[in-house]
Amino acid sequence: MAPRVLVSDKLSPAAIKIFKDRGIDVDFEPDLGKDKKALAARIGDYDGLAIRSATKVTPNILKQARKLKVIGRAGIGVDNIDRAEASKRGIIVMNTPFGNMITTAEHAIAMMFSVARQIPEANASTQAGKWEKSKFMGVELTNKIVGVIGAGNIGGVFCDRARALKMKVLAYDPFLSEEKAKNLSVEKVELDQLLHQSDFITLHVPLTDQTRNILSAENIRKLKTGVRIINCARGGLVDEQALAIAIKEGRVAGAAFDVFSEEPAINSPLFNLPNVVCTPHLGAATTEAQENVAIQVAEQLSDYLLTGAVTNALNMPSITAEEAKIMNPWLLLATHLGKFVGQLTQEPIKAINILYDGVVSSMNLDALNCAAISGIMSISNPDVNMVSAPIVAKDRGVKISTTTQDKSGVFEAYIKVTIVTASRERSVAGTVFSDNKPRFIQIKGINIDAEVGQHMLYTTNVDTPGIIGILGKTLSDNGVNIANFTLGRSEVGGEAIALLYLDAPLDDTVQGKLLKTGVFNQVSVLEFDTFT
Repeated sequence: MAPRVLVSDKLSPAAIKIFKDRGIDVDFEPDLGKDKKALAARIGDYDGLAIRSATKVTPNILKQARKLKVIGRAGIGVDNIDRAEASKRGIIVMNTPFGNMITTAEHAIAMMFSVARQIPEANASTQAGKWEKSKFMGVELTNKIVGVIGAGNIGGVFCDRARALKMKVLAYDPFLSEEKAKNLSVEKVELDQLLHQSDFITLHVPLTDQTRNILSAENIRKLKTGVRIINCARGGLVDEQALAIAIKEGRVAGAAFDVFSEEPAINSPLFNLPNVVCTPHLGAATTEAQENVAIQVAEQLSDYLLTGAVTNALNMPSITAEEAKIMNPWLLLATHLGKFVGQLTQEPIKAINILYDGVVSSMNLDALNCAAISGIMSISNPDVNMVSAPIVAKDRGVKISTTTQDKSGVFEAYIKVTIVTASRERSVAGTVFSDNKPRFIQIKGINIDAEVGQHMLYTTNVDTPGIIGILGKTLSDNGVNIANFTLGRSEVGGEAIALLYLDAPLDDTVQGKLLKTGVFNQVSVLEFDTFT
């Protein structure tokens, strides 16, 4: 059955065509996102949800989204999505950070020109029949210092445009490398230096706990007299009340805002102040940008639902379509390894250690970690998946560590998962052969070569004669057929293990009979997902 996607906001027809052309069953309901009750009633039937800003994806909506695997936001901001709740429910949240970066940067440049030359007020005055030429004295941009807070995708484009205007650019961004700063021809500075020296300041950061009110009342007092502030990023980055006071007092010469703390912005402290330019969140409002983000979100959702490729996800490592082809068997192996040790562990897990050896160590380890953790956590929480598993592990105080090493044995690559509890460590290793089928190759340090089956039986015992006969006869007497049987031991007369792949699940009665023989230290029934 084809995946189903709901588009609950206005989206370009080009996006709908992409879904249909790729075999996705898509329902285009552009006004549904405005009706929370109607959306909650419909969302349970869909694998994917494509939205813009009108749809509010609340915990109640997510509670009804029984099948939902992915939410795609056509645009950058995901303030309208409860990302934490989506992550807990294992739903991937994607955005399209590149589709509107030029458009938004251009709008910031236009707003900077507008506030530098008082264009909106001059326009209104002139069209009112006045000719107040001397009233609207502006400033040039050439040779002025512009401070850019956030030099990522949009901020980087702004820097490029500002340099073309012969402006000196200061950039504050904790994630900006010296190499990128050099490539952008900007000076990387600390925030206080930017505040003290800039003639213009423009913001290009997301709204987070770290960036909220980054231009606070305290920081606004540090600004150079006569500075002009531009915000085309997110409301809440600037203390609008404190900025309004600074404008009234003449410490700030003007401001240009496209975003506000409360939207729609019906009332704002910045309204009706001299040389303040306000627009209704138009940063991405160009024909080109809307087309770009719509196409991108349709391609990203389709890729994930059809191939497993993850692009621009905010709560899961990205996996390209090319990576997915190579990594899918390894992702499956990591999940199986996690499920193996998870099913054998009855006490709280304190730590998970994952070792990657050989060629697998150069793959997307974040994704592989998520797969292994999801395998472990799914034993106690069946609804967990690669998105929610790391959150579940963190909530339980489980420490995760990763180790990589060069090829160290007969296998081109392998993964080893070890869990640590208060009383023991338990490990299992596996690899993927040329047939792309996962294999268990080591359990408790004992080498083995076992095919992974849906229904399995794991036993441990002291290495003595007759174990195979006891296993075979007990299972045969109870109508259980063995598909595959693998043995291993630490040494002659030492610890021995057996791993059996069965045609059907083993019930508690047969497990009890095996234990009653007295020859086994452990008899564990294991279940693994079917392999697709």
